[in-house]
Amino acid sequence: MIFVTVGTQLPFDRLVRAVDEIAPSMDEEIIVQTNNGTYRPRNISCRNYLCAEEFDEIFRRARLIVSHAGMGTIISALMYKKPIIIMPRFAFLGEHRSEHQFVTAMKMNELKYVHVAYDNKQLRDMILNKDIRSLRDLSNMASENLIRSLKDFISS
Repeated sequence: MIFVTVGTQLPFDRLVRAVDEIAPSMDEEIIVQTNNGTYRPRNISCRNYLCAEEFDEIFRRARLIVSHAGMGTIISALMYKKPIIIMPRFAFLGEHRSEHQFVTAMKMNELKYVHVAYDNKQLRDMILNKDIRSLRDLSNMASENLIRSLKDFISS
């Protein structure tokens, strides 16, 4: 199952439409959290809002996460070791107030933390790649190096 989330602040019709257009080429369930977008998909299962428990349950079940370039979703995917494709919202298209998602996507791409699609073709190629894997993961524990450094600092 593929889980697509646009976050909780704004709709992201361009992403939802792109996934809806890819869906007929897929033989896999796609669940999309749309946040009251105006585009009405024909090929995917959509929910405007998901409570935290339902969001987490779908997130955990998903084989792949597709999302806007929001840090909350990125961090969750890294912690759950889920492959994630992010597509940034663009202010110049009226999708956000600034280009911070584009900057986030560029940095995440440069650091090779996540898969980044800047356009519909890239998104399609990545979603259709059944071998897509998580590029990195995060732990909910501090690294041994950090712990050792903090202990050394405190004891000095």
